[in-house]
Amino acid sequence: MATEQIPHSTVPEGTTEIWKDKKRYLWLLGLVIPGYAIAGFAVYALYDWGPVLFIGPFLIFVVIPVLDVVMGLDNSNPPDDVIEALENDRYYRWITYFYLPIQYVGLVGAFAMIAGYNPLAWATDLLGVTDWFAANVSSGLLRDMDLATWEKLGLAWTIGTIGGIGINTAHELGHKREANERWLSKIALAQSFYGHFYIEHNRGHHVRVATPEDPASSRLGESFYRFLPRTVWGSLKSAWSLEAKRYRRKKTHPFHLGNDVLNAWLMSVVLFGGLIALFGWEITPYLLLQAVVGFSLLEVVNYLEHYGMLRQKVGAPGRQRYERVDPSHSWNSNNVVTNVFLYHLQRHSDHHANPTRRYQALRHFEESPSLPMGYAGCIILAVVPPLWRRVMDPKVVGHLGDVRLANIQPGKEEKYLRKYGAAADRRTSLADDVTAQDFQTEVLAARCPGCSYVYEVAAGDEHEGFAAGTAWNDIPDDWCCPDCGVREKVDFVPVDPETLEVRTG
Repeated sequence: MATEQIPHSTVPEGTTEIWKDKKRYLWLLGLVIPGYAIAGFAVYALYDWGPVLFIGPFLIFVVIPVLDVVMGLDNSNPPDDVIEALENDRYYRWITYFYLPIQYVGLVGAFAMIAGYNPLAWATDLLGVTDWFAANVSSGLLRDMDLATWEKLGLAWTIGTIGGIGINTAHELGHKREANERWLSKIALAQSFYGHFYIEHNRGHHVRVATPEDPASSRLGESFYRFLPRTVWGSLKSAWSLEAKRYRRKKTHPFHLGNDVLNAWLMSVVLFGGLIALFGWEITPYLLLQAVVGFSLLEVVNYLEHYGMLRQKVGAPGRQRYERVDPSHSWNSNNVVTNVFLYHLQRHSDHHANPTRRYQALRHFEESPSLPMGYAGCIILAVVPPLWRRVMDPKVVGHLGDVRLANIQPGKEEKYLRKYGAAADRRTSLADDVTAQDFQTEVLAARCPGCSYVYEVAAGDEHEGFAAGTAWNDIPDDWCCPDCGVREKVDFVPVDPETLEVRTG
């Protein structure tokens, strides 16, 4: 018998008690990705077969898109009342933690190979078990390495894809409140020298997403090749600006180790310097190549996620701001294989609505626009701009209902208007800003309605640059929640500082 759908819910009624995460052990497949380099090394060492060093791009651009088609979609959601328990299950977070050591073992081993060393022989010598290993495992694995240039390029490309997907692991960890996970996020980003992503994504992209001001939101008619330099440079500038603003509130310059851009970059400097010191300057071009591959993989995914989406303005004239992010502002995909490998990154709508929610609890929404295939397949479309526009432009207009509601590449507005016309029922007046508070009485504490972060006047927030006793009225109007990064000051709800209950009257 069919179950009844609860209004405004993502799951049918009566499923809570029997619900189980069918992907619970599939999430472990995400750890296969950082093992690419190790598997490639073993096959290369045994059979001297260079093409295996291209295993990374082969899996991403061939194997995973095919598996996405074969395995199909998974639209299932966890019931609302099991989400808290699901998020508290530490099994899921340990999966993301384990990505990092495998990622860095592969990185060091790959550059040992590029430098002409055998990483396994090196390790067995260090442990004093070379003779035992050769006798009991395979002496072939201990042979000398002498890679041709094309083989080094293949290995650097594979390592870059691991680093790029490592940025996704950093993305999952960087949104969490726990300090250790935020630091692990920066460690994951060090390989791609993209540590500023930690700040820009959390405090920049999530605030400005699906607006012309966001360097990480692609525009209708904008090719990936035009988007890439815009987002790389724009994200870097934004990250530095955000940290500089935070230090101005502290009444000092931003050149401190506490600056989350500088300390993240410092990790990369130490990592790159250590690898070069260990293996020689000859590895430098390949080290840079893998970094470019890594952050380009991140940015092509950014390109997919919000293509053409535009949040509309709300509020009274003179006090307009962009409407709250909702499930309609992100492109989603429920292809189960890519979702397993990317920790539900494709359920992007729920992520933007609830940035601190852990990957295993992210939900599918029917109102979210859907990509024609998983991220892996869409990347192939995106690198061929005419093909991408042919497939995606009609989907953007079909979802919005009016091309004028899209985030259009400047200079192409007339072209798109001629092609798609204009709907007669386009909304022309500003909607009410229903979440804005007026703060007409003194506020001693205020809570973010999204993630429950609380600002208390008596305690202040030293990290944000607000000394103890900083009045709520002295908090800048453009300040956003430091935990979720999406709720602005005007959204905060006044609460009693002792009970943290919503203040009335």
